[in-house]
Amino acid sequence: MELSEHSVRSLGTIVGHVEHVCSVAEGATPPPGIESVSSSWQRSAKKYGLDPIDSKAPRILTPAELKNFREPLDRLIFSAQEEIDQLYEVVREAGYTVLFCDSSGVAVAHRGELTRAREFQYWGTWLGGVWSEEVEGTNGIGTCIVDEQPVTVHKSQHFRSRHINLSCSGAPVFGVDGQLIAVLDVSAIDPELSERAHALTGALTVRSARAIEERFFREQFRREWIVAIAPPQGGGAGMLLAIDGNQRIVGANRVARTSLMLDDRGLRAGISLWSIFERDVELFRRQDRTDITAQLLIAGSNDSRSALVTRPDHPMRASSNPTNCNLHTRPRLGSIDISTLPQAQQAHGGLSPRAMRRVREYVEVHLGESIDLSILAGVVGLSVHHFARQFKQSVGVTPHVYLIQKRIERAQEMLVQTDLSLAEIAIAVGFFDQGHLARHFRYVLGTTPRDFRWSQR
Repeated sequence: MELSEHSVRSLGTIVGHVEHVCSVAEGATPPPGIESVSSSWQRSAKKYGLDPIDSKAPRILTPAELKNFREPLDRLIFSAQEEIDQLYEVVREAGYTVLFCDSSGVAVAHRGELTRAREFQYWGTWLGGVWSEEVEGTNGIGTCIVDEQPVTVHKSQHFRSRHINLSCSGAPVFGVDGQLIAVLDVSAIDPELSERAHALTGALTVRSARAIEERFFREQFRREWIVAIAPPQGGGAGMLLAIDGNQRIVGANRVARTSLMLDDRGLRAGISLWSIFERDVELFRRQDRTDITAQLLIAGSNDSRSALVTRPDHPMRASSNPTNCNLHTRPRLGSIDISTLPQAQQAHGGLSPRAMRRVREYVEVHLGESIDLSILAGVVGLSVHHFARQFKQSVGVTPHVYLIQKRIERAQEMLVQTDLSLAEIAIAVGFFDQGHLARHFRYVLGTTPRDFRWSQR
């Protein structure tokens, strides 16, 4: 039987795609446009043993199977509805479907045109679709889960040739503990869709995912003060802190945990907000009914952060006026106008060279142990407040950041010079476990400890 011109062209595209995938999996230089997903291609082939030419359709879970994946996320799904609906209203005219997936890649909620249900089900971009990288190879959902960062996979960037007409953008959603709990994804089946046009939906997806995170965080801490700290002017995500009546930090989103070096152990211990920022207790005595604008000065530095402070949503106020509850939980990190916020006073001072040397020597000797601000302050005979301020003035970073930098530097040395496991190295340099090391290592150096070790061998 003679093949049509379209069939020949499609076959050629598939063969060429498979050749590219196999060559990159074997270590060849990725072709232009593939660099960002080349490591995922290698995982798909080497780690998961997937075949790029496999034409099997993605699995769609039955309603009974799906129930087991949805129930643990019921509260999150309910909380995310408004943002999912708003995103879908923007992208629906371009033929996109919106998928909200759990951390294993199962679509637990979706928005899509019912008239195209069979088409979306055929491609797996429907409720119950399973999109883990382990099962489907490189894709916007599964690869986002592995990398824990926004991912856009356009057409031939997919691992499987079956998906080369599919374009998808996934954005991670992190829970109040800083761990990935979901992925928000937009997907389209359109061979003519340009990469530039699809990139616009990627930015929208990231924005919606951050709004979902913020709303869920605010709902979980609605009885606390919420401090929303704007991202730096260069961009990025903002910080969220939950503050109790004694100005202790009882909750922090992923960005705050990373930027301020906060962890569950420290939060349980009750870290004071004023160990990180200059004291301004009057901020929490105000009776404003709306958000309070503020500038928070990082302790011991000239750096300040623009912030909006939201009062607790007390049960009596919420029951008498539901609007109060909506005000408290409404996302606003993405809309903080830095230009309208007051400017902060600058701090001055710094540690003496002798005091700084004592601190550095103590850190060098005790790096593998638990070191907190009070210990370092005691080394030079200062209060925690004054030590934090003067240290930042001398070094340029907070003590928290300095400790992490030193631990990462020590970990780099051990990764190159020893054959210790990642877990052993993590404990030796003062991290809680291998995962704790990996998160900070990736944030500081942009790669994983394992990949760094491999690159140095």
